[in-house]
Amino acid sequence: MVRTLLVRGLLMGLLAGLVAGGFAFVFGEPRVDDAIALEEAATGTAAHDHTAGEAAHDHGEGAAVSRPAQKAALFLATGLYGLAVGGVFALVFAGLRGRVGPRSDGRLALAAAGTAFGAVILVPFVKYPANPPAVGDPETINSRTLLYVVMILVGLAATAIAVATARRVTTGDDWARWVAAVAAFLVPVAAAWWLLPAVDEVPDGFPATLLWQFRLASLGTQLVFWTAFGVLFGWASDRVARRAAAPAPLAVPG
Repeated sequence: MVRTLLVRGLLMGLLAGLVAGGFAFVFGEPRVDDAIALEEAATGTAAHDHTAGEAAHDHGEGAAVSRPAQKAALFLATGLYGLAVGGVFALVFAGLRGRVGPRSDGRLALAAAGTAFGAVILVPFVKYPANPPAVGDPETINSRTLLYVVMILVGLAATAIAVATARRVTTGDDWARWVAAVAAFLVPVAAAWWLLPAVDEVPDGFPATLLWQFRLASLGTQLVFWTAFGVLFGWASDRVARRAAAPAPLAVPG
């Protein structure tokens, strides 16, 4: 059973990754191009002032990886991301199945995918949203990555606390269970949002519209991925369950 779920997760994750790659290509890549153009214009001006013109083409034709190659590799990256997430999701789904959440495999898949999006994507994004090229100090990338990982761990821990809290509520009232679970989730998340240091490295003069368009495209790519993955994995799971529950055909006497 676990092997079947793992294969299903890998396949559906790959498909969802390609769908998300299409979204990122249409809505995200133009924003990246705009940000790179701003960065190269600023770098080009500085290079002209300091007679170091070669630094102005880091993202252009003279880059180690050209922009056309980067765009082509986008689908490879999102596909590999989908494979990795799909495999992990399938293993977690196997542990949750029949123990937590809806009894229907399809509904459980949707609920688990939505929860994963909230815990792993939305929680860290609210505190540390994605930034386009030309935004961020290269010297702080390690600390920024560490803070982002901490927020992911907080989201996962808050989800586990919320699930455990919901299971402990024995009043039989669904509303009470949901309120308790949401409160148990929000308390550690809000505390982390408040206590962890803020990161604001947006340079003066960077277009606010471009910044938020990039961030919305980044978040939208993840939303498209998790929605597509939850729907595909749930659809495949329900289809398998219906086949397993279908009565076997009666043998016709010869």
